[in-house]
Amino acid sequence: MTRKGWCPGALRPMPAGDGLLLRVRPHCSRLDPDQGTGLVRISESFGNGQLDLGSRATLQLRGVREGSLPEVHRRLQALDLLDPDPRVEARRNIMTTPFWREGDGTLELVRRLEEALLNAPDLPPKFGFAIDTGECPALQDASADIRIERAGKDLLLRADGMARGERVEPQAAMARILELLNWFASCGQARMAKAVAAGIVPALHADAAPDPQAPLDEILRAAPLLFAPFGAVTSQILAELTGSALRLTPWRAVLPEGHARSELWLTDPSHPLLRVSACIGAPGCASSSVETRALARDLAAIVPEGRHLHVSGCGKGCAHPAPAHVTLTGREGRFDLVLNGPAGGKPALCGLTGIDIPDMMRGHLGS
Repeated sequence: MTRKGWCPGALRPMPAGDGLLLRVRPHCSRLDPDQGTGLVRISESFGNGQLDLGSRATLQLRGVREGSLPEVHRRLQALDLLDPDPRVEARRNIMTTPFWREGDGTLELVRRLEEALLNAPDLPPKFGFAIDTGECPALQDASADIRIERAGKDLLLRADGMARGERVEPQAAMARILELLNWFASCGQARMAKAVAAGIVPALHADAAPDPQAPLDEILRAAPLLFAPFGAVTSQILAELTGSALRLTPWRAVLPEGHARSELWLTDPSHPLLRVSACIGAPGCASSSVETRALARDLAAIVPEGRHLHVSGCGKGCAHPAPAHVTLTGREGRFDLVLNGPAGGKPALCGLTGIDIPDMMRGHLGS
């Protein structure tokens, strides 16, 4: 029996409706030009030319053939995009702020964390880290369980769900993180924020709050980001940018290190297509009984600014795990409508068809 729905890696790919799905976790959430070019060639030669930008600053290769895995792994290893084994790969869920600057200490922190994780306990599949130590905080809304941030000139180690964190010296931060991971591994929880909400709180000193973050829409407008609707790109689209190093982001966008531009990417963060999340749906995902992205494109024009629509092929909600103003969840070839909830939330309406949906949407998204 085929198991569906785990968090894939490059060493532990997941079967999907269009072949194997490999998730690549670039070091420091960054692809240098050779790595970008190499991934384009791998996708074209051994996949189906489709790639996904993930919400944790990762990149996924789609449609990889099982017989091609040894060669794909060999090429990823040559590009320094492959971990030594699946257990190390699963622990190395590190999201790096795209707004780091040379000499600000961010890249060194990531390298130290990667080394520390070699000796860490095994962690739940979605457990992750955010290194948010750029000039301005940007990742406080992104999914992570342990965060390294700034409080003025100091580094701050904070557990997700806690408003305040512990001031740490760079040399001592990794030892404290390992202590925190060993504690978490023994507490039987899946995510840090849920543990904290349940009153299972780590022994961190509440020294300070992190520097306040500007509203996310302001951050996205101020940066020269290139967005991919639904995070979906083709090898051809990615190839347009591979002359520059690319910093991956949790917003399904890339930040080129240079002046790369392409008409194939969106530059306006208020574009209607960026108000909609949608997974690949059927037939690309075996868990989905509905097509998703064509419907999402059709509905994007009626989504007002400041609202978000999620079209999910099933109740897992891979494209947008958080609640949305309106979520359409596929079930047995039709859609359930969830208000202000995630894909697996309680539906307000069930069994909708594509014909029913636009009029329903206008009422709920405008309210």
